[in-house]
Amino acid sequence: MKPKKRTTIYDIASKLNVTPSSVSRALNNTGYVNETTKKLILKTAEELNYKRNILASNLRKGESKTIGVVVPRINQNFFANVIAGIEEVTYKKGYNLIICQSNEEYDKEVQSVNTLVNQHVDCVIISISVETNSDETNNCRHLQNVLDHGIQLIQFDRVADELETLKVINDNEQASYEAISHMIDQGYKRIALLEGPQNLAIFRQRKNGYLLALEKHGMPVIDELVIENAWTKELGAEGTRKLLGLAEPPDAIFASTSDFSALGVLEVAMATGIQVPQQLGICGYSNEDFTELTYPSITTIDQYSVNMGKTVANLYFQERENADTVAVSKTISIKPKLIIRSSTQRLKE
Repeated sequence: MKPKKRTTIYDIASKLNVTPSSVSRALNNTGYVNETTKKLILKTAEELNYKRNILASNLRKGESKTIGVVVPRINQNFFANVIAGIEEVTYKKGYNLIICQSNEEYDKEVQSVNTLVNQHVDCVIISISVETNSDETNNCRHLQNVLDHGIQLIQFDRVADELETLKVINDNEQASYEAISHMIDQGYKRIALLEGPQNLAIFRQRKNGYLLALEKHGMPVIDELVIENAWTKELGAEGTRKLLGLAEPPDAIFASTSDFSALGVLEVAMATGIQVPQQLGICGYSNEDFTELTYPSITTIDQYSVNMGKTVANLYFQERENADTVAVSKTISIKPKLIIRSSTQRLKE
């Protein structure tokens, strides 16, 4: 069945043989319209199931009251919580959200961003995909396009450093440093790293924290204990099998990419009869809900995702209120928290 055409002010005007401007004034209660005519217009609008086009109305005022959000994956607790934090603030301000998922694909991210620009959103909030390599020429031209259209751009968590925009990030290096230091304090001697794609700054920062902690505690960096691009559960499991097959396997693994990678580590350990935390310590990143439910529960790093979302949204409205001032790039860093659970508690603290 062909969908019914949406009623417009022109349909009402044609039915009543009045001007569209008279219909508009009556519906919006602006300007003079004869009272009898006004009542007739309102009655006819109700009969024809007329719905005001809020977007068009807002655009005439120079805004859409709509914010676009692009995240790598909606079904990850971290990104879902960020969105919840953004929505809590925007709802109170009368703004709507359009949420897009890149699914960790560069082309899909570009398509999502361009769609939001064409939808005339007031702001684009984004955490870039693993395929978005900001070091490559023109790889972030879709984000520059947002700025070129005069649309506010706010990056969070995974950001393209070279773009001068508003950014909300975590202190990833310090969080990793604290995680490794904790494991060293628990007596672990050979700590492996499951690292994420190094084209993204957050994974480089987390690796730096790992390296700094080893150096601080006088422990050597062993290349074979660093596994590249282990950022999913499957890749985490694959990397773990490789590590456990070494002549001298690690006694702890830091899944710096995510808790999903850490879950892959735990599943391999359980399948091979390795005792956690006695024989193998495991630490993840992001504080996904399941980390409390596994046995043993998984030590992780809480990024305060809901607070990050609120901070992002409030930052937009703060900048909007200061629209008369010259726009400058600004970075807000939120300190994560190491949450120690059973998977690394080899000694009593």
